[in-house]
Amino acid sequence: MNTNNHSDNDSTKNQTEENQNSEANTDTSAETNEETTAQADNSTEPDYQTELLELKDKHLRLYSEFDNFRRRTAKEKIEHTQLANKNIMAALIPVLDDFQRAEVSINQAEDQDSKADIAFDAIGILQKRFRSVLEQQGLKEMESPVGKPLDTDVHEAITTTPAPSEDLKGKIVDQVEKGYFLNDKVVRFAKVVVGA
Repeated sequence: MNTNNHSDNDSTKNQTEENQNSEANTDTSAETNEETTAQADNSTEPDYQTELLELKDKHLRLYSEFDNFRRRTAKEKIEHTQLANKNIMAALIPVLDDFQRAEVSINQAEDQDSKADIAFDAIGILQKRFRSVLEQQGLKEMESPVGKPLDTDVHEAITTTPAPSEDLKGKIVDQVEKGYFLNDKVVRFAKVVVGA
């Protein structure tokens, strides 16, 4: 029995040593894994720093590009407005020339009747020419609203008056000033009188 006990003790002792060696190996493996992870963390940290610097640089470049775009757009808007004004002025200069020619013709007339006739004709010609220039620029006169219901999108009621007939109550009975569209947008509301 002693021999069996002794061999049992030896085997228990061997198993205990193996377990301890195994635990030591596990501890060593865990330490190695922790060191590897720590090294991996250290190796990725510079990548994060580099990536952060790249993103900051990209952000600054985009901000700068946007700021330049904003400035360029504002400058182009001013230039566009000035060019539009230039085009309108260039279209109106011939009308101004016509006014000057009419004035010379009126001054050269010998008697008052001739002056009145020339002035009357000149006014008609100048009005047509001026209207033509404005229409070329996109200005369009509103049609007469008399007899139609008030539309506050295009009409401005300046006063009311007793309606001349029952069917004109609440409708436009007179137009004081014509309204105009510029490229289908109201630039001046028609000023009207509404029947009450």
